[in-house]
Amino acid sequence: MNLSMDERLKKIAEDGDVDAFYSTILAEDPCVLDRIDEKPIVDTPLHVAASAGRTRFAIEMATLKPSFAWKLNPLGFSPMHLALQNGHEQTVRAIIKIDSELVRVKAKGRVTLLHCAAEMEVVDLLAEFLSVCPSSVEDLTVRLETAVHVAVKKGNLRAFQLLLGWLQWFSDKEEILEWMDEDGNTVLHIATSTNQPEVMKLLTLNKVNINAKNLAGLTAMDIFHLQRDTLDREVGSILQFQVKAKRASEITKPAAALTLAERFTLGLSFWEQLQENFSIVVSRGPRNIPNDIRSVILVVAVLIAAATYQAGLNPPGGYWQDNFNPPPLASNNTDEGGLQIPHRAGEMILKPSHLFLFFVSNSFAFYLSVFTILIVIARLPYFLTLYLSSICLVKSYILAVSLTFPLEKTAGNSVWTALFSVSVLFSSLITLAALLIPLMVWLFGCCYQNSVEKLKRCSGYLH
Repeated sequence: MNLSMDERLKKIAEDGDVDAFYSTILAEDPCVLDRIDEKPIVDTPLHVAASAGRTRFAIEMATLKPSFAWKLNPLGFSPMHLALQNGHEQTVRAIIKIDSELVRVKAKGRVTLLHCAAEMEVVDLLAEFLSVCPSSVEDLTVRLETAVHVAVKKGNLRAFQLLLGWLQWFSDKEEILEWMDEDGNTVLHIATSTNQPEVMKLLTLNKVNINAKNLAGLTAMDIFHLQRDTLDREVGSILQFQVKAKRASEITKPAAALTLAERFTLGLSFWEQLQENFSIVVSRGPRNIPNDIRSVILVVAVLIAAATYQAGLNPPGGYWQDNFNPPPLASNNTDEGGLQIPHRAGEMILKPSHLFLFFVSNSFAFYLSVFTILIVIARLPYFLTLYLSSICLVKSYILAVSLTFPLEKTAGNSVWTALFSVSVLFSSLITLAALLIPLMVWLFGCCYQNSVEKLKRCSGYLH
């Protein structure tokens, strides 16, 4: 019986015969895979091999044609979906090792491998998918369901516990527990309506919004009252006594609970305007600076800071190496006549006029460079650590200069005493500005960005 090329290729894929594929199929038609790849929706040899659990042949196909792994067959499934549905977990693991992003390939209904693993409660694969592709936890189906929604809807407690534990490790993703599906239901709504008190206990321990409303305007407590006859008493006990949940009619509508239309209509409050103005310094300024330019600015600022700090510790002329305290009659002698003026070991040698100019110029350059560094790195990772380090650096600079400043030189001269006092005051103000402004930019910028993200999520639109 003579089989066509497609039938022979399918048979070889089902058998997983890699040698036959090279010796018969590719030897006869080297472009056979290219022609298959031209079709957007097609049952590729990788689909056939994955469905049959032929791991080595599947890896060979994924290597020769990586695009096959992303294609859907006429039924709407990728090769990994078929392998998982048929229980060939080792085949799934092998293909995912080639490209971890394949965890996010979306089959019919935008269902990913993570959704499938949560639905089938294959907890080992679920953990592996989250490890190799953490961002997959944010993927939504056409029903706007996360993997957490799917696990709870299917009553898969072990899958839910695994997902919850993983989200707790990554605190920046815990908000996923409050994401809403197409009906506006959070995971708590679903757990309440499907009578899952164990899930509810775990959710309430994670401080989710227990009074969130779905698109029907119902809270979890409202759902309990509507389905009271079919739900366990423990469900009501958790909501009513443990977490003090409320019905929708009992909730006073805060600003954060307004609809997007209502929130935009109200405009910005004075506090929010202040946050926005400070945020602009970062979001429209240094944050949007290209990385190469940002690097140049940081290098120049760091060089200036290092040079001025070193100059403050080693001023021109150096330091006196001995103590000299002449008798009162000789105290009016100055170095202009060749005699030494009173001094102590470790004090700067410069004359008051030169010392004043040097101190003001060098300190101003140092503070300004520190200010520039902090502004440029605002909103970057580890900003607070670098900010505290900068405070310690400035403090050490001020202490080093103040301990070596020759106060006795200016004590008898009212002009230089006044100038020194003004310079100290000016230096203090510059120091406060150099340290407080970047901190305010960081704090207000974070508050503003958080409020913007919260506004986008308040109606369940941002996932």
